[in-house]
Amino acid sequence: MTTQTRVYPVHLRGELSTPPGRWVWLFKWLLMIPHIFVLCFLSLASGVLTVIAFFAILFTGKYPRGLFDFNVGVMRWGWRVSFWSYSALGTDKYPAFSLDADPNYPADLEVEYPEKLTNWKVLVKWLLAFPHWIIVGIFQGGRGWGLISVLTIVNAVILLFTGKMNGDIFKLVMGLNRWTYRVYAYVFLMRDEYPPFTLEE
Repeated sequence: MTTQTRVYPVHLRGELSTPPGRWVWLFKWLLMIPHIFVLCFLSLASGVLTVIAFFAILFTGKYPRGLFDFNVGVMRWGWRVSFWSYSALGTDKYPAFSLDADPNYPADLEVEYPEKLTNWKVLVKWLLAFPHWIIVGIFQGGRGWGLISVLTIVNAVILLFTGKMNGDIFKLVMGLNRWTYRVYAYVFLMRDEYPPFTLEE
């Protein structure tokens, strides 16, 4: 099962392993720790670079390519860890410690590089995205326990007792993640196109 977005220039891929191990998900919280540690530092660096990109876009209309690639890489790394762990539990293949795209891993993320961005929009994207933030807040929840995590755990329990995940729940979880990452890309100034209010590809 593969899902990939085409409506918006943020392409989120997630391929459900058939089947993931029944018990592995019970221990992923522990295996996540090294990734969380590294991603904390990468996220701080990404935040600083986004501020630099803000001024670059404001004055030149360009997102410096090196900064863009790094920030997309951090998002990609975060998505792979999320897909492997409690935002999908889509695979048992341990994610790489890498910012680079990996066509051989079951999950990946791409954001199309914009050749030109509208200068003034960097001043208002955070405000324009407010309706999306409400929705994404429901998806993600406080401390990570939102609709995505709840549905993923429900699917994990189904996996535990039946040996396979429910494909419809997985598809819904992928749609919620897709929506979330479109909003991230918009708010982090990577695209000017307003994210659609849809779970569809």
